[in-house]
Amino acid sequence: MGGEAIHDIFIIGGGINGCGIARDAAGRGFSVFLAEMSDLASGTSSGSTKLIHGGLRYLEFYEFRLVREALMEREVIWRSAPHIVWPLRFVLPHAKGIRPAWMIRLGLFLYDHIGGRRLLPPTRTLDMRSDAAGKPLKKLFRRAFEYSDCWVNDARLVVLNARDAADRGATIRTLSRVTGARREAGLWAVTVEDAATGETATVRARLLVNAAGPWIDEVLSQTIGQNGAHNVRLVQGSHIVIEKKFADPRAYFFQNRDGRIIFAIPYENDYTLIGTTDRDYEGDPGAVTITESEIDYLCAAASEYFVEPVRREDIVWTYSAVRPLYDDGASKAQEATRDYVLMAEAPAGEAPLIDVFGGKITTYRRLAEHMLEKIEGFLGPRGAKWTASAPLPGGDFAPDGFEREVASLRAAYPFLEAAHAARLVRLYGTRARVLLGPARAVADLGRHFGADLYEAEIRYLMAHEWAATAEDVLWRRTKRGLRLTAREAAALEDYMRGIARERSTAAE
Repeated sequence: MGGEAIHDIFIIGGGINGCGIARDAAGRGFSVFLAEMSDLASGTSSGSTKLIHGGLRYLEFYEFRLVREALMEREVIWRSAPHIVWPLRFVLPHAKGIRPAWMIRLGLFLYDHIGGRRLLPPTRTLDMRSDAAGKPLKKLFRRAFEYSDCWVNDARLVVLNARDAADRGATIRTLSRVTGARREAGLWAVTVEDAATGETATVRARLLVNAAGPWIDEVLSQTIGQNGAHNVRLVQGSHIVIEKKFADPRAYFFQNRDGRIIFAIPYENDYTLIGTTDRDYEGDPGAVTITESEIDYLCAAASEYFVEPVRREDIVWTYSAVRPLYDDGASKAQEATRDYVLMAEAPAGEAPLIDVFGGKITTYRRLAEHMLEKIEGFLGPRGAKWTASAPLPGGDFAPDGFEREVASLRAAYPFLEAAHAARLVRLYGTRARVLLGPARAVADLGRHFGADLYEAEIRYLMAHEWAATAEDVLWRRTKRGLRLTAREAAALEDYMRGIARERSTAAE
C-alpha cells in the first residue's frame, strides 16, 4: 500500500478538509498520502445544507471574521467549480416578534458589503403581497428580504478536490482505516488497514494531519495514544427531502420562534430540501440518523410558513450528519462556533502533528491555505498559494457558462436528452466528455440501471472517483437514489461487486 517511500504529509480523513488540504499540498509539490476509512465525503461533508454561504445568522454571535472570510470565498469557489456551484437567491420573510426588521437590514447590509461581492446581486426588499415568492406562503408575511448566497453539491466538491489532488500526485486511499500512528526516528509510522482484505501496511511520513472530523478525538486517543482527548462538540444536523413544495427557483430562510432557523431549498429539480436541526450528539458519528423529534420539528417549523403544511407522509428521504464543532463552551448547540482551529504539536526533535477542529464547507479552501502555512513552518516552503484561481476538475468554463456547456455537450452527443445532458454537466462539467467517450448512441452507454443512469457512468465513477458501492454512486456521486427503485439499486450493487471481483482477479 505505502511501500518504503517516505511521504511529506499523511492525512487522516477524506472529508472536505482532508481533501482540500491534500489538493493544496500536492499542488505545491509536497508528497501526500490520504487515508479515508470509508468513502470520500461519507460523513459530515455530504450531510450539509449544501450551501456556500457567509452564514448570516453567525453575525448574531459576533463571528465577523468567519462571516467575512466565508463571504469572500463564495465567488472564489463558484468560479472554480461552476458545474457544482451556482448562485441562489434566498427569501427571508419578516415575521413579527422574532428579529426586528432593522436588525435584519443591518445584517444584510454587512452581508452585502464586507465580503468583496462582485458577481452576486445585492439584497432587495420584497412586497410579499405581489411578489411570486409570497404565493406558497401564508398571508401573514407582508414583507421579505431577498439576498444572495450559493448552492453546492457538497459530496462532489469533496471528490473533485480528491481527484485534483490525485492528478497532482497525491495518493488517495479509501476504505483504508488508520489503526495506529507512532513517532519513530523523526517520522510518523502510520499503520493502515485495507477494509476489503484486512491486510495492513505501514506508511511513513514527515508530518501527520488529523482531519478525521467527528472522529478526531477518537483518533487522538485510540490511534495516536493521547488518552482523554476532548476538543470537539458533536452537533447533529438533520434534513428532510419532500416532493417539490413550490415552483419558484428561489430558496427560503425561515426564522423560528425558538431563535433557530431552517432553509427550504429547491433540490434535484423535483424536490424541496428542508433543514437543518441543531442538537448535541453522543455516540458513534457513523450511526447518526434523524430522530422522530427532529422530523416533527422540521415539519412544524416549515408548516408555520407554508400554506400547505409539511406532513410526515410527504418525506421521500432524510439524511443526518454530525458536525465536529470546536468546543468553545457555548451553552447551546446552535451558538457553538463554526470557525476552525488548527493545533500543532511538535515535541523537540519529533515529527509534527496538526489537528483540524471545526470548520465549515464554505471556508475549506482558506482552511487548507492556513494549514499549508503551518506545514511549511515545519517542512519548509514549496510553492505559492494557487487554489484561488485554479478550477476544479470539470470546472474550466465561465461562471455564467453552464447553459452553453450543456448545449455544447448535446451538439457533440446529440442522442442525449436535454435533462440527461444537463445532469451530466452539473456533476462532471467538461469531464462529461471523458465519461461519454466515443459513444454515438444511447446503446453505447451500456447497461441501463434506471432513470438516466448507465454503465458508462458507473465505470467512470469506479475508475476516476473511488466509487466502490451502490450507495457511493446513488447517494454521494449522483443522488440518483431518489429515483431508482430498491430492485434497481440492488442490481447496481451486484454489478459493481462483479466489476470489483474482475479487477481483483486481474490484479492477482
